[in-house]
Amino acid sequence: MTVTLAESLGYSILGMAVVFVMLVLLMVVIFAMGKAMTQGKKRQPAAPAASEAPAAPVPAPAPDPKAGKVPARGSLGDVDLHTVDDRTAAILMAIVADKMGAPLNELRFISIKEIQ
Repeated sequence: MTVTLAESLGYSILGMAVVFVMLVLLMVVIFAMGKAMTQGKKRQPAAPAASEAPAAPVPAPAPDPKAGKVPARGSLGDVDLHTVDDRTAAILMAIVADKMGAPLNELRFISIKEIQ
């Protein structure tokens, strides 16, 4: 079977047309997915407006006269450290706060214990 020049040009044009149609369809799918993702972000609750009153600050706990230490302003209390030094506990708390996406002063750590 021999293919003429006209047939080979027709096949080439048909092949390129199929490729471009598929590229356009892929572009439409990507554009639609992008729109769907931005719509999902708009549905999330918005941050409070500037005209609204800010939240009241967290009062610092009363100083513990036994320990002689005054907790940091905005802290949520003491942490019981069991076989963990202060530096390691601070690093662990910072990592947890970062992974949760919350400020460290809004998290309450009750106890940190090394599991062996």
